[in-house]
Amino acid sequence: MKSYESSAVIEATPEAVWAVLEDAAGYPSWDSGVVRVEGRIGLGGRITVYSSISPNRAFPVTVSELVPGVGMTWRGGMPLGLFRGVRTFALMPEPGGSTRLEMREEFSGPLLPVMWRMMPDLQPTFDQFTAGLKAWVEASG
Repeated sequence: MKSYESSAVIEATPEAVWAVLEDAAGYPSWDSGVVRVEGRIGLGGRITVYSSISPNRAFPVTVSELVPGVGMTWRGGMPLGLFRGVRTFALMPEPGGSTRLEMREEFSGPLLPVMWRMMPDLQPTFDQFTAGLKAWVEASG
């Protein structure tokens, strides 16, 4: 298994952070790594993410877990589990009314060694995501 992760403490309540995080269409406003997100974030829903790294390639995922204001999990990958990505978002209240956001994606499956060599380093996009969300939420508050 291989993974990427990033976190940030956001000076806002979990509910305020969640309102931005669940608005799929709004992602390009604050995450320069996303060209667009199609679909609606909801339990069992399917969304398609188009990233700036590969703007012509769609990354379809299913929202497999969702607890408003607390977190969610996105799952995607190849048929038969040959390569999988599972991204989790967790929001935790911090003292003083702020929120800790933790985002992690774990990659697995029999084709992981081959796919991992072909993938670009995603750490900068993970850090960009959490920094962009933090800046957007704090400026909106």
